[in-house]
Amino acid sequence: MAESGRVDLEKQRLLLGDHEEKHFMSSEVVRDIIIGVSDGLTVPFALAAGLSGAQVKSRIILIAGIAEVVAGAISMGLGGYLAAKSEADHYARELKREQEEIVNVPDIEAAEIAEILSQYGVEPHEYEPVVNALRRNPQKWLDFMMKFELGLEEPDPLRALWSAITIALSYAVGGMVPLSPYVILPIAQHALIASVVVTILALLVFGFIKGYFTGNQPFKSAFQTALIGAVASAAAFSIAKLFRA
Repeated sequence: MAESGRVDLEKQRLLLGDHEEKHFMSSEVVRDIIIGVSDGLTVPFALAAGLSGAQVKSRIILIAGIAEVVAGAISMGLGGYLAAKSEADHYARELKREQEEIVNVPDIEAAEIAEILSQYGVEPHEYEPVVNALRRNPQKWLDFMMKFELGLEEPDPLRALWSAITIALSYAVGGMVPLSPYVILPIAQHALIASVVVTILALLVFGFIKGYFTGNQPFKSAFQTALIGAVASAAAFSIAKLFRA
């Protein structure tokens, strides 16, 4: 019997070794990049368009744009850090609470394991050995409850720091795209036209890539991303023109 079990286990390992999963696993990093680049492309673009509409000199627009990119990158990075830190703190609180419940009310926690497994169609005679096995291993029991009862995954200890860095750098990179024409062209109106062309193209490419990695329709994502940037810049330009008039 034991020999048969070892053979089955070996077969499972061989099957898993031959099977290559194609799921995309870096969703948190991609999310941070999307947040940073999308805001970085849109906000400085709208700011530059608004200042151009007010007929401000190209040099002033560039200085204001760079200041906004720096401030925006810091703000966005700090926001990402605090969000990830809050998730880590929440996980730590729930972990401590679950540990106390396993020690103080083990029978109730064991009943919760049975209830979770029954929701997957596992019969009592099938899940009872699983429940008993987990009760013999408190750490695995705790991991099971955190994942399947609370739906929480243990966060990376460096997640908050990397999230802040990723978002801030992504925002800075995205923000320099609409400002780059103002570095080259001294006349604001000419720089604005070039900025619109460059930024819309960048938004289309970024939207396509975002749609590809997030599993959405890439062309639809590209159109939506470019439309949002165009609307934001057009609104800023029109408001500046209105107030100047």
